[in-house]
Amino acid sequence: MDAVTQPSVDAAGDLRRGGFSFVSSDGCATWLAHHGGLVDWPAFADSWNDMEHDRYMADGGRYRRRRHAVFLAGPSGIARQAHQPHYQSRAYNQLNGGVARWFEPSSASVTAGASFQTILAACHDLFASLMPGHSWFVETHQFRIEAKVGELGQPTPEGRHRDGVDFVLVLLIRRENIESGVTTIHAPDGRDLGSFTLAHPLEAALVDDHRVFHGVTAVQPLDPGLPAYRDVLVVTFRAMQQA
Repeated sequence: MDAVTQPSVDAAGDLRRGGFSFVSSDGCATWLAHHGGLVDWPAFADSWNDMEHDRYMADGGRYRRRRHAVFLAGPSGIARQAHQPHYQSRAYNQLNGGVARWFEPSSASVTAGASFQTILAACHDLFASLMPGHSWFVETHQFRIEAKVGELGQPTPEGRHRDGVDFVLVLLIRRENIESGVTTIHAPDGRDLGSFTLAHPLEAALVDDHRVFHGVTAVQPLDPGLPAYRDVLVVTFRAMQQA
């Protein structure tokens, strides 16, 4: 694999040049500060503590908890939509694709809060600058990947993949008592393009889903006697039409 990717301060430039960016905590905080505040971050992060297991894991795993929400973004702003299923074809998700998956909705108080709205606004501004003139179908996924003795936590059980959208943000919320969880980036022909580990809150991966594949290695507990998990927010943007 190529040398480990270093954090960048030019996410837009990275996406234009290579199709992905690894953003440090400080860089992400600066980027988000231009679009709002994170004053409710403790409550936002705590919302990962109350999520049901993903019931659709075709591998039988019980290591993933999840909440989901859908938004439309356009010139008039970003508006939450009625709760609906998440769907990926098997071309994008060979493990769990091909079915409409209904996940527990993200709390309205959380998605209306400062942190969530700031993240959405920052993504909208960035992705619209890269692909202007569109309205966007936006999905957000709160994931907790748990690691236990005898069952590794799989952040991407489908392996190296694309999501079937235009752009993806993966934002680290918390890592607790785990090791590994290395993000890997790959060209469509399978070449390794880079790797990095989201290790601190607010570290982020940004991906142009048309140009690269991504994956994350399994996580395992450092201390098998303590809870071990990886919390992330995944935000996907898919262009709908000319705005």
